[in-house]
Amino acid sequence: MENNNHSTLPDIRRTLVMNAPIQKVWQAVATSEGIAAWFMPNDFQPVVGHEFHLNAGPFGMSPCKVTEIDPPHRLSFRWGKDWTITFELKELDGKTEFTLIHSGWDADKVTEFGEAHTIVRDRMDQGWSGIVNKLGSYVEG
Repeated sequence: MENNNHSTLPDIRRTLVMNAPIQKVWQAVATSEGIAAWFMPNDFQPVVGHEFHLNAGPFGMSPCKVTEIDPPHRLSFRWGKDWTITFELKELDGKTEFTLIHSGWDADKVTEFGEAHTIVRDRMDQGWSGIVNKLGSYVEG
């Protein structure tokens, strides 16, 4: 639940309906190979408590930890020191509604690279649109 701390910034949310069955989308978002195809190289495993890394290129290896898994509907993991990424999938007559939620934003915090959350959030807000579209192309391809 969100606390009422005034410095909390809203989650980034991106929703896309994909013309693909839920199991296919789940394979794309809950396997190492799938995540690598549209997001970043990684050593993810769909196991709660599994610690893994996303290879963020110039930003190096980003530590993550799986916090929740409910196939084929929901997956959450910690990303870096502050963020949580959640993938939610909903079946819609042979299609899949996919929602990405990027939470953990705080106006008083900076990232591991010394950038203010407020600045990084705007950049990521844009970035996730392209990334989610890439996921859509990948599963529909």
